[in-house]
Amino acid sequence: MVFHETTMSSKDIFEGKIIKVRVDKIRTKDGGESFREIVEHPGGVAIAALADGKMVLVKQFRKAAEQVLLEIPAGKIEKGERPEITAVRELKEETGFTASRMKHLFTFYSSPGFSSEKIYLYMAEGLVSGEAEPDENEHVEMVQYDIDTLIKMIEKGEIIDGKTIVAIQVVYNLKMNNEL
Repeated sequence: MVFHETTMSSKDIFEGKIIKVRVDKIRTKDGGESFREIVEHPGGVAIAALADGKMVLVKQFRKAAEQVLLEIPAGKIEKGERPEITAVRELKEETGFTASRMKHLFTFYSSPGFSSEKIYLYMAEGLVSGEAEPDENEHVEMVQYDIDTLIKMIEKGEIIDGKTIVAIQVVYNLKMNNEL
């Protein structure tokens, strides 16, 4: 079975500092027509940072969720910036840590039903502490937890951010396979 949609037209609706929104008129494989609302995003990085056997996370208020979330360090890729450079920059900005080893694990779409955002997941090890350098109006608190505690926090619904859940599961699997 062939799954494909042909874009017949595209209309820009909004362009902001971070995202762009457009509506595409599409034709499905059976000849039907429909509309797709698309959020264009430049992509981001997320970092599974390990220090002394614990994962480094940040607490921050997220307006879209209207609550404080526990997340791994992450951030938007700036125009022309390579993802690995973004990962180094975001880790330093949010936690103060620099990593002696930064390894790309894999890339995934955050929500492909409506967004083009790709997240590049990195593993940071050999961390050296330093002073955090948060962006203007960015307020985060760094915390550290062992992986078993984080798994329990997911199960209890205390961690609800998708990229963070993915990263914790990956680190847990590496630990269980004695690859950490």
